[in-house]
Amino acid sequence: MFILEWVMFRVPIRGDVELRLLEERHAPAIFSLVDQDRAYLREWLPWVDSTLAEDDTLSFIQSMRAQFAANESITAGIWQGDRFTGVVGTHKINWLYRKAEIGYWLGAAFQGSGIMTDVCRAMISHLFQDLDLHRVEILCATGNAKSMAIPKRLGFTLEGTLKEAGFARGQFLDLYVFGMLKQNWPQTKRR
Repeated sequence: MFILEWVMFRVPIRGDVELRLLEERHAPAIFSLVDQDRAYLREWLPWVDSTLAEDDTLSFIQSMRAQFAANESITAGIWQGDRFTGVVGTHKINWLYRKAEIGYWLGAAFQGSGIMTDVCRAMISHLFQDLDLHRVEILCATGNAKSMAIPKRLGFTLEGTLKEAGFARGQFLDLYVFGMLKQNWPQTKRR
């Protein structure tokens, strides 16, 4: 069922929240939210400062769709009804080592209701169960408490700190590395 839902490019998460594979027609909605929350998002996301026009968002979508078609990554928009709320996706999947890193962001108005936790749970379950990956990582800036709360809630292990491995606001940031192995993922154990 889950694979079929991904092929259809819509994955229901809960209530009226769903994931949709990014499409070019989503560029105006995505850019609008990025532009609206620019000051908030740029604190941790370096790409915000280079996303200055809808065409920048369109280029991002086209790049992510090409990676999806090449079986290199998955990037989906998070929708609540007809409102775009954020993005979740993998960086390039390492098929040799059967691992991926996921990243995510959510508009400020949509935070605090557990949407991102549920979205990440669905993405991670897909990576383990349907793509048969062995490991999933989440990297978070050491000062980004909201981002760090996601892997903690999902039972990831804090494995270490990468010194000055991130960059935002013109400065290097330390990143925490959180990891989860397939055999430790609660949804895998229930199968």
